[in-house]
Amino acid sequence: MAINLKNDIKPISYIKTNAAEMMKYVNDRKNPIVITQNGEARAVLVDIETYQETQDAFALLSLIKIAERDVQEGNTESAKKVFAELRKDITKHG
Repeated sequence: MAINLKNDIKPISYIKTNAAEMMKYVNDRKNPIVITQNGEARAVLVDIETYQETQDAFALLSLIKIAERDVQEGNTESAKKVFAELRKDITKHG
């Protein structure tokens, strides 16, 4: 998903007049378009699948960050103990 400087950076005025074409472009190519305003990058137009994948990746990173904090603070249990408790619960309820 490398940005093509000629095709993937567009001024907002171009996006306004070619919105349907730009949406087709990002959906077909899975390449984001950087939208500029007054010569500065201001936003990114991206297809919905890529956006969802990005959100899912951020959610996973948040979980990893929480887990790392728990490890650093010593809030852990041994795998042996966790699996023993799971087996006990399964036997009890199943």
